Order: sequence, then structure tokens, then C-alpha cells
Amino acid sequence: MSDISQMLKGTLEGCILKVISNSETYGYEISEKLKANGFPNISEGTIYPLLLRLEKNGLIAANYKNSPLGPKRKYFNLTGQGEKELEVFWEKWMELQAAVHQLFLQGGETHNG
Repeated sequence: MSDISQMLKGTLEGCILKVISNSETYGYEISEKLKANGFPNISEGTIYPLLLRLEKNGLIAANYKNSPLGPKRKYFNLTGQGEKELEVFWEKWMELQAAVHQLFLQGGETHNG
């Protein structure tokens, strides 16, 4: 698989919800936390549209606060619905992880093309 971004596409929203669940935060900080946790190529340009979609779907709520450096920042918090969605994401992720782990442990042949 040459493009890891396709694999990340389905998990990034859940990871963003997890970052927000830890503490109220804003877009750039989310980007930095993702980078610090093994997502080095996730740009703010990728994160902001996802934040808008999560907000539109009622999973996160936003409010503006003064920033010590420039204009106000848009801070995000998880809603009750977002907390439930994060729980579902984690359950599904663990199921997928277990299935992939089981498949690879079976010692089956790998094919390179």
C-alpha cells in the first residue's frame, strides 16, 4: 500500500476527538499533538475541514477566546454526542486491530505483487 493517507482518512476524526477529549484545544495545538504522537504529515489544512465537519455534526462545540498572540482563537470541546462517538470509534478500532493482528499471526503467505 503506497499511500498511508488512505488508511489514515478513516481514523483521523477519531484521533481528533481523542485529542479534544483530553482538554479544550484549538486547531494548531491539535495538529501539534497529532505530530507529537506519530502523525508527522497531518497538516492544519487537513485538520480544519475535519473540525468543521465534527462541529457541524454536533460532536464538538467551539467558542472563541482571546489569544496572547494575535486574534482570538477558536477552542473546541467534546459534546455529549462526541463522547459517545469517541467510545464507538475506540470499540471499532479495537475490533479492527484485533482482526488485523489475528490475520498476521496466522503466519499466512504474503504476496508482493
